[in-house]
Amino acid sequence: MTLREQTEAAERAQLSPFACLASASRGRERPLEPCPTRTCFQRDIDRIVHSKAFRRLKHKTQVFLEPEGDHYRTRMTHTIEVSRIARTIARGLRLNEDLTEAAAYGHDLGHTPFGHAGERVLHEIMPGGFAHNEQSLRVVDRLEKDGEGLNLTWEVRRGILCHTGSDRAETLEGQLLRLADKIAYINHDIDDAIRGKIIYPMDIPLSVSQMLGFTHSERINTLVTDIIASSAGRNEIVQSAACRDAMHELREFMFEYVYRNPVAKGEEGKAQDMLRRLFEYYRADPDKLPPEFQEIRMEESPERAVCDYISGMTDKFAVEQFGEAFIPKAWSVK
Repeated sequence: MTLREQTEAAERAQLSPFACLASASRGRERPLEPCPTRTCFQRDIDRIVHSKAFRRLKHKTQVFLEPEGDHYRTRMTHTIEVSRIARTIARGLRLNEDLTEAAAYGHDLGHTPFGHAGERVLHEIMPGGFAHNEQSLRVVDRLEKDGEGLNLTWEVRRGILCHTGSDRAETLEGQLLRLADKIAYINHDIDDAIRGKIIYPMDIPLSVSQMLGFTHSERINTLVTDIIASSAGRNEIVQSAACRDAMHELREFMFEYVYRNPVAKGEEGKAQDMLRRLFEYYRADPDKLPPEFQEIRMEESPERAVCDYISGMTDKFAVEQFGEAFIPKAWSVK
């Protein structure tokens, strides 16, 4: 037996009957010769981690634009935290950790520069709208590897697409990713907001703290263990009513005091104006798009190519491109 076959045999022997087995995957759009050492889901993890889109996440905003300090989250650190929470839940329920990790690493690959502020402006501009989960799927299907895509398994692709929005993933591993994402961002955004003096620990509703805990680690531990206890032995991922309601209250608190706070979001309007002007700039002259986006322009539309280009930018690169397009350069005699 190859190492992959040994791993697949161990999955059949050890995982829950509700788990998605690598050996039972629906496969890829373009079949590949099986890897002797890695299962199909382990292979997908490597494909995502080695992608350019994954590396760009370290320079994309999570919540705060250009924060001063080394300890604020980026889209990359958010992705890692989601993966850890999701894998802990998967392990507790004896689900497939590799599938969970792959979907977690890929879930935000299509996120825009400047966080959800960038997503909102592209949704307004782009014909048909824009959603980062759909763009994440487009990244792995169409944009990576010079238009070849990463050719991921069906289960990982569905986990990426369904981590938010109206669709529900067919696997439990995909379903738990949706909750792991919320647990991660709500709690690390609290941590960052406290660090930035946007809120203070005593601002968090007492009823929430009494239910979930008074610290970052206590809240995450409560929410994770609750999902494991509530979902054990069931073919669905659920929370207890008490934890679900407390998490909903905490999320509403964050929207009121952080996500819509003018102090925290004061620069978002400038970032949105910048992306809006960049979109119009490239749409008016799509020849200025890089060569890899010209094929998309011809096969689909100039707007689609411009959207793909801008949504893939890091915050810093978007600022640089705006400067190239709109800021006069110093002139001197050569």
